[in-house]
Amino acid sequence: MEAPRGAEGSGGRGVEGAASAARVVVYEVSDRVGRSILATGNGRCNFSNARPGDGDYRNGPFVEAALAALEEVLGRQPVGCGGVLAAEGASNAVLGFFADHGLMWREEGEGRLYPLANKATSVLDCLRAACAAAGVEERVECEVAAVQPPREAGGRFTLRLADGRFERADAVIAAVGGSIARGLLPEGVPFRELEPTLGPLATEPRWPRRLDNIRVRGALELWRPGEETSPEERNCYGLPLGTHEGERLVSREVGEVMFRKYGVSGIAAFNLSRLAESGDVLAVDFVPRIRLCDMEAFLNRRRKLLRASLGREATWDDMLRGMVLAPVADVLLEAAALNGARPVAKGETARMATFLKGLRLPATGLGDPRQCQVHRGGVEVDAVDELTCELREVPGLYVVGEALDVDAACGGYNLHWAWASGLLAGWSTAERLAGSSGSARGEER
Repeated sequence: MEAPRGAEGSGGRGVEGAASAARVVVYEVSDRVGRSILATGNGRCNFSNARPGDGDYRNGPFVEAALAALEEVLGRQPVGCGGVLAAEGASNAVLGFFADHGLMWREEGEGRLYPLANKATSVLDCLRAACAAAGVEERVECEVAAVQPPREAGGRFTLRLADGRFERADAVIAAVGGSIARGLLPEGVPFRELEPTLGPLATEPRWPRRLDNIRVRGALELWRPGEETSPEERNCYGLPLGTHEGERLVSREVGEVMFRKYGVSGIAAFNLSRLAESGDVLAVDFVPRIRLCDMEAFLNRRRKLLRASLGREATWDDMLRGMVLAPVADVLLEAAALNGARPVAKGETARMATFLKGLRLPATGLGDPRQCQVHRGGVEVDAVDELTCELREVPGLYVVGEALDVDAACGGYNLHWAWASGLLAGWSTAERLAGSSGSARGEER
């Protein structure tokens, strides 16, 4: 008979850990288990990604090892236990687990996976049904204030509840946010201070203020002055010699860019916020399908076509109409010091090409920390066994999800890590407790 185990928290990490082994108690501070899941993806829950390896994870080697360990563990499990071969189209252990428990999904752009019903409740319902089938006990409005490790080898953990009560557990999975983990876990656990990330970026406001609330489907680049762009990078991105001298392209994100009074928002900005440093410069590319080295020629061809169709010389108003919105055109013309009502003059297409391919916005920091999707920081991964998510110095105590110093880009990667680390910790705990089931303590419920 397996010994009882405690799982603190019930977001993606906690519910997964609970569903992965028998005789579990989930302690949840709110009035409903899994409430945080319902708020993800604007209520739709972008629960995973078809290509989880593309997530650009912080502490990537640790994450890679943990995901590989999960594939090894669940890949050999039978149907109904998260077997990766359980369902057609389940390309990894996380999707195999969800498929085993009835979830159907669809893929949207950039590999984003959403429940077929298009509601986060579908994901939560499947998880709670899995927990119920495993006999998991849910204790809502029950806050664990601290986890105290065993006083001697082979002893039990003490859970100190906020109402003053104490409970015991043979193993504990801490599936909470990083801000809670700091006070919950025993003293001495290495911890990286938290900072918000994956949010909007603040920039010099001159142009964003003029374009507030305008959305463009383009690309956002992050440039770092003081470094050099290699010849290989210039060739890859189509950067002519003489452009971007003395700076390096850190990253480029294609997608929606939303201008705000303080800077830029949208998925592209969110992803770059993980990489931005003081002194970096953002560049908005309004025509991402055309490379910079080809943009001048494109504008010259456009000028000739418009001259033929209009029966006169094309003005810059003509050139930008139908390419960008009018407020964007006004900003580009002012930035390039061009008059929209005048015919396009010789040499002006080269000037406009640089602004269409890179309206520069010096970055000044995060725009609105309240909009950040995750906090970087948490328990340092060096203190955790990447094959089990168990704290190396506190056997039987597992730390998963956002409680660890792991974060990723937008697109379902952070939730994929939540499920994966919870599953890995759940199975590791079950194996640990199964090994001690012959002891007198293990025979007691």
